[in-house]
Amino acid sequence: MAQLTAAGAQEEISPYYISAAAAVATQRPRVLKQGDAFAVLDDFGNAQATGPGAQGLFFQDTRYLAQLLLTINDMRPLLLSSFVTEDNTALSADLTNPDLVAPDGLAMPRDMVHILSTTMLGKDALFQTLVVRNFGPRPIDFRLEVNFAADFVDIFEVRGSTRDQRGDMLPDEVQPDGTVLAYRGLDGIVRRTRLRFDPMPEMTNRRRAGWQLRLAPLETRTIQISVQCLRDGHAPDTPKREQVIAAAMARAEDRRLQVAQIFSSNESFNDWVSRSRADIEMLVTETPQGSYPYAGIPWFSTAFGRDAIITALQCLWLDPALAAGTLRFLAANQATKLDPKADAEPGKILHETRKGEMAILGEVPFALYYGGVDSTPLFVMLAAAYWRRTGDLELIRSIWPQIRAALGWMAETAAHDADGFLAYDRKSLNGLINQGWKDSSDSIFHADGRLAEAPIALAEVQAYAYAAYLGAAELAGQLGEPDRAAVLTETAARLARRFDQAFWLDDLGTYALALDGEKQPCRVAASNAGHVLMGGLASADRAAKVAARLVSPPSFSDWGIRTVEGTEARYNPMSYHNGSVWPHDNALIGMGFARYGLREPLLKLMTGMFDASLFMADHRLPELFCGFDRRAGSAPTAYPVACIPQAWSSATVFGLMGALLGLSFDPAARQIRLTRPVLPGWMDECRISNLRLGDAEVDIKLERRDRDVALHVLRRAGAVEVVIIN
Repeated sequence: MAQLTAAGAQEEISPYYISAAAAVATQRPRVLKQGDAFAVLDDFGNAQATGPGAQGLFFQDTRYLAQLLLTINDMRPLLLSSFVTEDNTALSADLTNPDLVAPDGLAMPRDMVHILSTTMLGKDALFQTLVVRNFGPRPIDFRLEVNFAADFVDIFEVRGSTRDQRGDMLPDEVQPDGTVLAYRGLDGIVRRTRLRFDPMPEMTNRRRAGWQLRLAPLETRTIQISVQCLRDGHAPDTPKREQVIAAAMARAEDRRLQVAQIFSSNESFNDWVSRSRADIEMLVTETPQGSYPYAGIPWFSTAFGRDAIITALQCLWLDPALAAGTLRFLAANQATKLDPKADAEPGKILHETRKGEMAILGEVPFALYYGGVDSTPLFVMLAAAYWRRTGDLELIRSIWPQIRAALGWMAETAAHDADGFLAYDRKSLNGLINQGWKDSSDSIFHADGRLAEAPIALAEVQAYAYAAYLGAAELAGQLGEPDRAAVLTETAARLARRFDQAFWLDDLGTYALALDGEKQPCRVAASNAGHVLMGGLASADRAAKVAARLVSPPSFSDWGIRTVEGTEARYNPMSYHNGSVWPHDNALIGMGFARYGLREPLLKLMTGMFDASLFMADHRLPELFCGFDRRAGSAPTAYPVACIPQAWSSATVFGLMGALLGLSFDPAARQIRLTRPVLPGWMDECRISNLRLGDAEVDIKLERRDRDVALHVLRRAGAVEVVIIN
């Protein structure tokens, strides 16, 4: 992600800092997404009805509708209830009239008129249906109005960036069936918001549509509103509501058949799983290369390399198609030339892409931006993991040139470092200062609080590189390149030897956060050390020491592992990266615990994440939450501008569940393996259906028996064997 926190009171705030002027954490936004469009609405189905905020209808990083406000006789309706459907396809709000007062007394008591507001999202359009019914004993007259506005601000402006100059708002265009609002950007692109009403309003002015309704008892009227996002050079997608519904249902059914399903004896856990699965499905965007998970809403609803890879890794055991689409997309968008303004070098894997005005103009460098040191080794890691999961050598063969180019970039980057470590130092003046997953400007520091100077070699990146070298060696062997496989294997072994010498802090019982440009270790106890376990770069005794430290105070908050320990100089539980709790971070650490057979810390971590989900609205884990110690009877403390939902946070439950079950696959032997599986004390039974290996699939049931797990194969279709390895 872009840098989001101030480095300190006397330090420069990042230009990509997200402003939190309003009490965002106290709000409960309703989120819908399709393709490159997303909507953030309130409980009423309105946008920005009560003040500024990150609400509205967005398309390709621009806000096309800033306000959508329903009123009855100039008053907001009363909210009865609202919810987003379980599959995230529609927002349904039940509304009623407030007490409406006339000069001569009460014109209409409350609760006479019911309004069912249903909002759906297409790929570039919002559809809202208002079904209005009179439940009173006599005819009633009232005025229903919709106020609307568009500001066409870039998503970075919504986040808090300021611009010296903007484009021009164009005159509104009133059409027979609605209104068109328009803006000509400094990039020369005209963006338009087309509102259509059915039936046509009886009263219209510049930004308001109104209907004077007279309803007999039990009479119903329906008003339909569509808001379409139009942009020069973009062919509009103009389906009707019925087509949007049909397409959503068809896609959901297709995905259901691809993805394994989880159901347990714990209903709260099932709710967490269902919400997480639905959120991932909402964030997945279909690209020419296949399914790709966008990072999160509202700030990161676009393709990020690191986020998608980590999401795909966590979901790999139940949904390998997500990894396939991610690999193809990133291979297609790999850097092929040197471009310092985009931190691009041949072979690097994408960090982020944006389509808004500020990116097009270069006001932010993120149109196609490659300023991430970890996306490239993670890409190779995912390719190898995908092959181990599926045996699909044809996909690997199709992207092998890109894998080789990624390895070439890694070798070239490591060659600039005497130790052979992957390090970063931005080339773009507007680029990210820190280029690992903790990319805040103040997130990499020494024990005394001094910020580390570049070039910086992060601990977890070396583990990703180690796993990438070994994985690529396997792939090279499969593709008939034994000499390349031998070189890659030796490179991994050499990295392992150097890493242990340079990064291990014996007195702290953990790995250094990073090495700075002077090769001095950042002697900071941080969650990054847990990723070293996930990459397999730790020895067994080192892994046990790291795990013990991570799940003990002051690292573990009892909700999860903090990004840095509470005793560190820059610890702040309310910061973005220096003391908060990130669910995906915990999931990757849990996967590392499982790799080394560390079941007790894994169970502790899983229980913390599960307990946190119980307190979250809709059981939805956010991008992050504050790292305060758990207080009896209290919920985790919200972070004010966290993305909700966020793909890699939604995938947390699946990464941890795969770790608990010790799931692995051997396509050649047609075997699904569960190595030392374990279930937490709050789950007696777990069923997994539609678990696929090639063209075969199984349904299995796991039962907890004290500290052991019993396996039952409930259904088998095709040649596949399921075994437990103790």
